[in-house]
Amino acid sequence: QVQLKESGGGLVQAGGSLRLSCEDSGRTFSEDNMGWFRQTPGKEREFVAAIRWRDSNTYYSDAVTGRFTISRDKDKNTVYLQMNRLKPEDTAIYYCAAGKFERMDSYFYGSPLMYDHWGQGTQVTVSS
Repeated sequence: QVQLKESGGGLVQAGGSLRLSCEDSGRTFSEDNMGWFRQTPGKEREFVAAIRWRDSNTYYSDAVTGRFTISRDKDKNTVYLQMNRLKPEDTAIYYCAAGKFERMDSYFYGSPLMYDHWGQGTQVTVSS
């Protein structure tokens, strides 16, 4: 059973950096695509970044391209989201997710519906 747990959230000033981690304690997501999403109150869950299990290709939303980097360490069963040049609008609860799908166009990797397993989320707050 996939059990995902995020960590690394917190409060940071605009322009600062944070690194989020997502560990699979069940050690079963080696063949899953991994994604990061974020959500603010009253809004739908928003795609942030994804990494393909097969070749580690990465995908980003326009809002974070050039500032965020997703990576994975298969030996540690952990996926990371390095967030640089943070902005107040990046404030949200960040979730990691795992899903098995082959097509890697934005309809698939960008949709929460394509991911089967989710962590509990970690709060990121960026002050202005």
